[in-house]
Amino acid sequence: MLKLYGSTTSPFVRRLRLWLANVEHEFINMQIFSGPDRELLASMNPTLKIPMIEDDGKVIYDSRVIFRYLSDKFSEKALSWQQENLLTLIDSANDSLVQSLILKRSDIEEDNSKLIFRLQNERVQTILEHLNRLVEEGEFSNWHYPEICLYCLVDWIEFRELHDLSAMPALLEFQARHNDRIEVTTTNPRNPD
Repeated sequence: MLKLYGSTTSPFVRRLRLWLANVEHEFINMQIFSGPDRELLASMNPTLKIPMIEDDGKVIYDSRVIFRYLSDKFSEKALSWQQENLLTLIDSANDSLVQSLILKRSDIEEDNSKLIFRLQNERVQTILEHLNRLVEEGEFSNWHYPEICLYCLVDWIEFRELHDLSAMPALLEFQARHNDRIEVTTTNPRNPD
């Protein structure tokens, strides 16, 4: 059986959980920063990151690569180059925000005079403004993988209180429009397991 390893709070894991909602699989919820789950992660995945999947004796890392693998496995249509570009935007914002969260959890104060903080904040703001504009223009009007990834990003930002989205109403409306989907409610990181 297909196994998805990750955590309930990771937006990169959640996007795959949403996409796999109607596919039989086992979800292994891990505590990846210490203990036996960290050891398991290290033994299977040298990147030490989630998500990863195990399928037919293969271990595949990275949500983008996993999605491509699963799309091939289930004979899904490949993403267009425009959709790939959208994922690059979403992934870049996610990556920057993950770094910000890790710095915060490491008790490193945000300081915009430091290059790392200035670059990350600029990247996130620019990308989110662009995504907000694309939503306004109807770019994310379906519920396919790019929309799932955007939803997971926006919802995770709100969940972790990582960025003020009040000036981006299209993103907030997009999130609200999808909040009641069954696969969204069952993977909500705010709900205890």
